[in-house]
Amino acid sequence: MRITGNMINYYFVCPRKLWLFSQGLQYEEENENVQLGKLLDTGSYKDKRKQVMFDGTINIDFLESWKVLHEVKKSRAVEPAAIWQLRYYLYYLREKGIPVEKGYLDYPKLRERVEVTLNDEESEELGNIISDIEKTISQEISPSVEKKKICTKCAYYEYCFV
Repeated sequence: MRITGNMINYYFVCPRKLWLFSQGLQYEEENENVQLGKLLDTGSYKDKRKQVMFDGTINIDFLESWKVLHEVKKSRAVEPAAIWQLRYYLYYLREKGIPVEKGYLDYPKLRERVEVTLNDEESEELGNIISDIEKTISQEISPSVEKKKICTKCAYYEYCFV
């Protein structure tokens, strides 16, 4: 079972979103907030090697010298999810023998950057997270709806609430 960076992110945002995404219901392409995020990503850091896909599993926004990863985000709304997504990228690449050192969450609109590292305890926690994700996405039916502040901006809002 392939666990993607989006799945790690969605695990922290909403179990229902994670499940829906894993079942092939991928509304992100039509969502205005997602489109704005992609525009921000493509319009920022033009001189960097961008959108590097590994094994069809993780898609890194850009790399510096194969040592530092960057993930571009438009806001800090779900920053803990983004931090774990970036930690997963570090974990995944290290497991593949690529000696990445750290990552950064870049917020070009805010002109801010957050350094993200991965220690042994966090690597162990990622193992637990991956197990939880596998359990969630293998369920026959979706997790129940949980109304959260972030829901109104979610690509799955209509599916859950309309």
